[in-house]
Amino acid sequence: MAVIYKAQDLALGRIVAIKILRPSLTGDPSFLTRFRQEARNVANLQHPNIVTLYDVGQDGNTYYMVMEYIEGQDLKKLIRASAPFTVERALHIGIQLCAGVGYAHRAGLVHADVKPQNILVTTDDHVKVTDFGIAQALSVSQPQEKQSVVWGSPHYFAPEQASGETPTPASDVYAIGIVLFEMLTGKLPYNGADQQELALAHIREQIPHVMDQNPAVPVHLDRIIYKVMSKEPASRYRTADQLGRILISYQKQGQDVTANVPSPAPSQGQPVVPSPLSSAVPSHMPPPQAPYISPQQARPNAGGSTPPPQAPHIAAQATIPGNARAYPPIPAQPQYPAIPPRQGTGPLDRIGTGASRPAAPYANAARPATGAYPSIQPGTGPFPADGTGQGAAPDYRVTSPQAPIDLVSVVLAFIAFLAVLGLLPLWLAVYNTWIATPR
Repeated sequence: MAVIYKAQDLALGRIVAIKILRPSLTGDPSFLTRFRQEARNVANLQHPNIVTLYDVGQDGNTYYMVMEYIEGQDLKKLIRASAPFTVERALHIGIQLCAGVGYAHRAGLVHADVKPQNILVTTDDHVKVTDFGIAQALSVSQPQEKQSVVWGSPHYFAPEQASGETPTPASDVYAIGIVLFEMLTGKLPYNGADQQELALAHIREQIPHVMDQNPAVPVHLDRIIYKVMSKEPASRYRTADQLGRILISYQKQGQDVTANVPSPAPSQGQPVVPSPLSSAVPSHMPPPQAPYISPQQARPNAGGSTPPPQAPHIAAQATIPGNARAYPPIPAQPQYPAIPPRQGTGPLDRIGTGASRPAAPYANAARPATGAYPSIQPGTGPFPADGTGQGAAPDYRVTSPQAPIDLVSVVLAFIAFLAVLGLLPLWLAVYNTWIATPR
């Protein structure tokens, strides 16, 4: 649609990129409309991960846009040169990509053409999203509306775009998933001889797994990308911001776990052997929980020593065998079984692991709906009333402490007493007037 030139702004003395519409397309009203629409779209997007638009204009039959010049290259060239990327680098680029596209979503725009050729990467892996030429405003988009012409790149557009439906933010999320897949594997998930075969592949073919192409990718990252590449828009993350938060959370969990794992230094002359679990256990997984030890396992043996608990068994599996497509479930926190009550009359030892236990309600027993709990009568249990012996606890009584008499209360009482004494002459005068005086 256009040709990009590297140029110098003579007024400001800075290097810029000039995008000029091809002369053969200037007579086509549809391309002129797209060119002007891209200028309006980019002019309203000011974000560190979006290429900045400086100026737009027309010189005779030449239409141009002056934009920020990015010192680097597009992501497609980097993928061809060094893919597959490491997980850390792919996450670093993917999070920035989600930030730029997510900002456009919040501004009411769908990029509709997210692909590595439109993602510029600087020498320090800073991402800039460009080419909003076919971006569509959400306010004028009608769901399920069929389009006569499908715009986009067949390798990256979503199934609904291939069907002619109006793209949504979920369509951009799908394209970001394809970009993540390509960064981690160096390959595209779908291939075809022409655009029609590619479109049908996005609609009909089974979703591939990243781990099938690159077993070094952790299983949970594979699950995230698999969800992003779902055929139905409702099954994906709805916006690029939501996907970005998921990737940031995943990245942070991996950093927190690996930061707390010390790396033991090999001894002199000992070769460094990689762990067989490095490809099976992802770096972001939480450390294994300690196994549950029942009171019977904790009971001392005859020699008086307690055997150490056995370490939990971990099954190492580097790849998914065969053509299996099911993911292992995310391990949940272990639920320890409640200790059932046991009837008996024998004494208890000091750690509660004697031969038997007295019948008593445990923590999982039902509490009475109303009324108070029965109290222990003193002297009826194995403990005597004086608190000695073996068995249950003695009876306790709670008494309310007496409030101490402070100085303020004493002073107030004395003032009240003086007030009563001061009223005595008044009462005597009333008595003499009404009672003692003869009538």
